[in-house]
Amino acid sequence: MNIKLNKWTLNDKESLISLCNLVDKKYLSNRIPSPYTKASADWWLNMVLEHDGKDGVFRSITVDENIIGNISIEQKSDVYEKDAEIGYLLLTSSWSNGIMTEAVKKICDIAFLELDIIRITGLVYEPNIASRRVLEKNNFSLEGIMKKAVVKNDKIYNLCIYGLTK
Repeated sequence: MNIKLNKWTLNDKESLISLCNLVDKKYLSNRIPSPYTKASADWWLNMVLEHDGKDGVFRSITVDENIIGNISIEQKSDVYEKDAEIGYLLLTSSWSNGIMTEAVKKICDIAFLELDIIRITGLVYEPNIASRRVLEKNNFSLEGIMKKAVVKNDKIYNLCIYGLTK
């Protein structure tokens, strides 16, 4: 399996729309609109083009030339400017194949090279064991758990805070 991280382009709009409408959003932030529209894709792709390599790294996850996921690391600001937050999503049909573990390794390497950061933070809802394992396999340390910190679809979750330092 050939896993690639590619820069997003405006030509990827239809793939992005399809991906964001098909992905399981149970443990994702509400930043991803549902349904995901052409306007949503236009906004996001233009934001990516403006920020990629400056204060973020944004990539599609591609296997066999098909976009099956998204991964990004976004640098924070103010007193948190040396920290960046990682986020990712993957089509359910591609889960449990080691794809995201490899994608996280690759994007962290890119982010530490391209961005002026010294750490990457991953925030994961406590019951999302698969996502937690992805971070742990990439040497992220569980630094703490915020009790009852997330409300998603009328459910309250604890939030696990993971960190990886340069």
